[in-house]
Amino acid sequence: MKRNLIYKSVFIVAVILACVFGIVGFPRNWSQARKTAADRVRLGLDLKGGSHLVLQVHVQEAVAAETSQAADRLKELLKKNNINYDQVEVTDALHIAVKGIPADRSGDFRDLLSERFSGTWDYASAAGNEWVLRMKPSLVAALEDDTVKQALETIDRRVNELGLTEPDIREVGSAQHEILVQLPGVDDPARVKEIIQTTAMLEIKEVKDPQPYPSPESALVSHGGVLPEGTVILKSLDRDRSGAEPERAEQWYIVSRTPVITGRDLRSARVGQDENAQPEVDFTIKADGAQRFGRYTEANVGNSMAVVLDNKIYTVAVIQSRITDQGRITGHFSRERARDLALVLKAGALPASITYQEERTVGASLGADSIRRGLLSGVIGLTAVAGFMLFYYRGSGINAVLALVLNLVVVMAALAYFQAVLTLPGIAGLILLIGMAVDSNVLIFERIREELRGGKSVPAAVKAGFEKAFLTIIDTHVTTVVACLFLFLFGTGSVRGFAFTLVIGLVANVFTAVFVSRTIFEWLLSRPDRQASLSI
Repeated sequence: MKRNLIYKSVFIVAVILACVFGIVGFPRNWSQARKTAADRVRLGLDLKGGSHLVLQVHVQEAVAAETSQAADRLKELLKKNNINYDQVEVTDALHIAVKGIPADRSGDFRDLLSERFSGTWDYASAAGNEWVLRMKPSLVAALEDDTVKQALETIDRRVNELGLTEPDIREVGSAQHEILVQLPGVDDPARVKEIIQTTAMLEIKEVKDPQPYPSPESALVSHGGVLPEGTVILKSLDRDRSGAEPERAEQWYIVSRTPVITGRDLRSARVGQDENAQPEVDFTIKADGAQRFGRYTEANVGNSMAVVLDNKIYTVAVIQSRITDQGRITGHFSRERARDLALVLKAGALPASITYQEERTVGASLGADSIRRGLLSGVIGLTAVAGFMLFYYRGSGINAVLALVLNLVVVMAALAYFQAVLTLPGIAGLILLIGMAVDSNVLIFERIREELRGGKSVPAAVKAGFEKAFLTIIDTHVTTVVACLFLFLFGTGSVRGFAFTLVIGLVANVFTAVFVSRTIFEWLLSRPDRQASLSI
């Protein structure tokens, strides 16, 4: 019996030490212990203060882009198969109209559609040798879902690259394609918003006309009012952004519509310095993109190319020699601007634009006030419960208070080990847990009282009390855990924080109220000077 009691005691001490280590580590002094505990027990937005943003992803842009790409692929296939046509037109985000297909080539055109587009597009012929293609609903749904997921991943990478602690980024309102971004400790979200919203789609394009123009109209006039096929006019931003130099006159270039490489071909991006010690962004290219870029630059030595970001030219450079897997972006911008640009390039481009549906800032003082009020309510509840247990159950009440305190320690350690976020609803869960933990002790103690009144000895009454109350405790805890599981699966962030805290506390309560409390009783009863009666 004593050996078994020693094993139980060692196990309990080991759990206590593990919990203390999880919360404060190995502190050298009280100040370090407080700092470590503050770092490991992460506080949510409502306790720490910060920014709350709700973003809406415009998934229809990704659908429209897919339709445009499908129209371009169809044009290439028609040319490749020598099928004449008058026009391939994107009528809206879901439809493509093909006009002027010769009647004698309708069969070939249908076979082409069946081979290349039947899995994702519905098609039908119309009057006047016209065909209409419509994107299938399954593809639309898949594109919308993928767009939101890609936007979520990109925003997550960008926010984490900023070094912000404990960001909470997840999809909410799936029907509206919204993303929730909570940034504890960030009181001014302006820079974060700018970085999140920046599309930062890098494109390297061929400059068709190296002559810059002061306006798009002058570029059109110089080409007889009609742009060369497959070109666009883009504005150059190659000017001083820091304000140290006066802004230069606007410059517009005629560049190729189709890029040589894009941001999807990038391997990495970082801040560097040019020959004038000015900030620049150096980037490296993946193997496939490097091969294409190498072939292009080798064939166009002496020609100009443009580095385009979000349909704006950052720099125009003359190709001096073959370039493969490395490049740079210069543009007279500040180091912070270069760092932000490298960040968004490295994190990847957003698949569609976003708008902010909701923005709230929770002040740190409000969070501190929430902590004070939550802790005060917890201390009041704990004190009231402890006082009742000591008054009603006398000496055995000390057993219940020790188990309750250990329960709270285990919960805080679990939050630290799982890197979970403690929110105000989580504190509410802890307060509720105090009542449920005491309820378990009440069940056990009342059972022991019944056994003592039935004439059993103290050791036999303690043993029977724990054994008979155990199934009832398990039953109540399991039903509550199941309810919390549904709250965690279908609830929002605050509700999930409440459910997580309560579940951890219930599991810990089975350990403290049953195992630890019984071990304390057994230790008291194993003493040589134990009394014939139990203070209960």
